[in-house]
Amino acid sequence: MINLSDLRGSSYIVLGLARSGLATVRALVAAGVDCAAWDDSAETRKAAADAGIRLAEPERIEWSQVTALVISPGIPSHLPQPHAIAAAARAAGTPIICDIDLLAKAEPKARFVAVTGTNGKSTTTALIGHILKSAGWPVQVGGNIGRGALDLDPMGLGGVYVLEMSSYQLELVQAFHANVAIWLNITPDHLDRHGDMAGYVAAKRHIFERQVTRDCAIIGIDDKYSVDVYRDLTKRRLAEDIAVVPLALKRVIAGGVNFEAGGLVDGEGYKVQFADVSTLPGEHNAQNAAAAWAAVRWLGVARDRAAAGLRSYPGLPHRQEQVAAVGDTVFVNDSKATNADATARALSSYNDIYWILGGQAKEGGVASLAPHFKRVRHAFLIGEATDLFAGQLDGKVAYSRCGDLQSALNAAAAQAQKDARGPAVVLLSPACASWDQWKSYEHRGDAFREMARALPGATVLGRAE
Repeated sequence: MINLSDLRGSSYIVLGLARSGLATVRALVAAGVDCAAWDDSAETRKAAADAGIRLAEPERIEWSQVTALVISPGIPSHLPQPHAIAAAARAAGTPIICDIDLLAKAEPKARFVAVTGTNGKSTTTALIGHILKSAGWPVQVGGNIGRGALDLDPMGLGGVYVLEMSSYQLELVQAFHANVAIWLNITPDHLDRHGDMAGYVAAKRHIFERQVTRDCAIIGIDDKYSVDVYRDLTKRRLAEDIAVVPLALKRVIAGGVNFEAGGLVDGEGYKVQFADVSTLPGEHNAQNAAAAWAAVRWLGVARDRAAAGLRSYPGLPHRQEQVAAVGDTVFVNDSKATNADATARALSSYNDIYWILGGQAKEGGVASLAPHFKRVRHAFLIGEATDLFAGQLDGKVAYSRCGDLQSALNAAAAQAQKDARGPAVVLLSPACASWDQWKSYEHRGDAFREMARALPGATVLGRAE
């Protein structure tokens, strides 16, 4: 737990008592800092009160006595409509921050690597942490992945915090400073929260704020929005002496890293091959590897150690996670793919796919995935998106309406065995949110893993969860 004792004498309101909010309250209370909390769920409030957490009555908050409102990233402070407590804090002139700011204040001597992007954040964050740890560096990984920021361990001078940061978090930070800021890519997502694409881009751009001389900005430049941001960064590089490292697919960029499936070449011409690393399939994972390489090399990790760490990366649950095999058919859990762009990355990584998709659809559905349909032998539709996806696949991909995940998995496994056309993949890559039938994408992915491993004749692959 992060030590926040330097904040004694301050007073905080914590809004939202999920993972990050609870970690914030625990850290503040442990440090003897005055705080009270609120959550819109009566059940959650009762559990908090039973645990000894002081609750804040929204109508009775004396904002003149509050140092800051610490808001959980999932709660809107602007769009589509600000939470009433956030609106009251703003009207009173009280700062609205997130837990990342408190971590930064508590650990001024540590270094921070921040990772954002529409897709690839979690893999890149975990990969950087893995490389640093395998090279013997003191490192903590968290933020929007794994442990909440204030649940991490104190490290001080020499320590490196590697943080996945969503647009929700980035729009809140006011003091956080990334020594290494990584922007992977950006495509339309969370537009209801940010108003439009311009608002989404603006929120993401906060990752580069407050960078100073000898800091490093790493940015993928294979989409039009990212190219615009890169151009602005190059102007800052000249004015402020900030290192800017571009990442590009299959093309050499001066001072950057170029990548393709299974390999990368850095700005000094050094080549790294990882085609045999099953946890980093496809060009999207090559981009993640290129970003991780640029980050750890800038921090000072030796090339041989960086390459060894990259090749030993064990992968993450729910991100193209190979969980089981039945004969020549491999079952892949890509439940984290909650939008079409994420699913495109999975579809581009395999051939002969039995594709399980569906849930709560995002805008546009899967129409944009048409260039990848030739890789799909059969699609198995589940959840609320069934009718929408059936219409978008009709005449292009053979499909079955399965309703739920277990039925879809059974049907996909049976179809693969019946076809018996050699190596194949049963891929859960839903291109949808999970909330119509599951608590979260993790819940959905855990269920898929268990179901696949329970199939007759199945061999367990990957982690023994």
